[in-house]
Amino acid sequence: MGSETQAWEEKLLQMATEALDVVSSFTGFKLTPERLEDAYAGASRIIREHSRTFHMASALLPLEKRRGIQALYAFCRISDDIVDGSGADDRLERLEAWRERSTTDNPRPDDSIAVAWAGARAQFGIPKGLANQLVDGVAMDITQSRYATFDDLAIYCYGVASTVGLMSMHITGFAGRCAVPYAVKLGVALQLTNILRDVAEDWRAGRLYLPQDELAAFDLADVDIAQGSVSSRWRAFMKFQIERTRALYEESIPGIALLDKDGRFAVAAAAELYESILDDIVEHDYDVFSRRAHATQWEKLRMLPGIWRKSRRMSVANLVMTE
Repeated sequence: MGSETQAWEEKLLQMATEALDVVSSFTGFKLTPERLEDAYAGASRIIREHSRTFHMASALLPLEKRRGIQALYAFCRISDDIVDGSGADDRLERLEAWRERSTTDNPRPDDSIAVAWAGARAQFGIPKGLANQLVDGVAMDITQSRYATFDDLAIYCYGVASTVGLMSMHITGFAGRCAVPYAVKLGVALQLTNILRDVAEDWRAGRLYLPQDELAAFDLADVDIAQGSVSSRWRAFMKFQIERTRALYEESIPGIALLDKDGRFAVAAAAELYESILDDIVEHDYDVFSRRAHATQWEKLRMLPGIWRKSRRMSVANLVMTE
């Protein structure tokens, strides 16, 4: 890729390589077309209710791939909801039960989202190892609420987001494992965007994802987060975080050329629409305490034609020229 690989990247690429080799057999997998149709409809409702951005992006895919992405989103959503359940002492047990239900090669016919996800995994050859890493990643929210360094945070970002990108890549289609580093880096960028947007919400939930050593370097402490103080120190800290996240987007976007043509627009849209959240943070003076940064529906629609034109121009030849 365009920049020197850092230690955290090497660790994440090793994790990805290990997961990609753990596949499912789906021996004896049998689901009627009607049952799969109902299951996919349930997955579609979940993404429509919970994420306008990803619902809009998934709508840009051909039908079969759209259903696969929506099943993936529903699998991730349920995993997150189990972890975010308030006051539950049995979250790890329930998450493990969901892992077993959702990664089995033969789910119960009445387990709708597990059925949709099994159908997607079977159709697109999504490695079971990646699904397990996603569950491991969301489980970290039960056992860990702070991250000492960015390298530590990157491992969390990989678990909850890069795994999603790698699974999505199997649905959209991709040129080969040369695409893996780009998907890993894009996942980290997307999750960092979430983290920067949701500082106040996460703090109220008892979590602080911002690297402790970097907060200290800008002379920031828990009291600054608790008070929601948009000071010069906070602005400088957020500027540093946003610049790094933008660099990760910039380094990952060329890898979209390694996806199948009919999937490039959707992935490019998801990435650029999400990155626009950073613009909103900057435009509101880095205040992520009194409001939740977002792009409006009109702003997203206005961006789509330009994203479509760029996605049409993407090619492996252009990617090689940038290396």
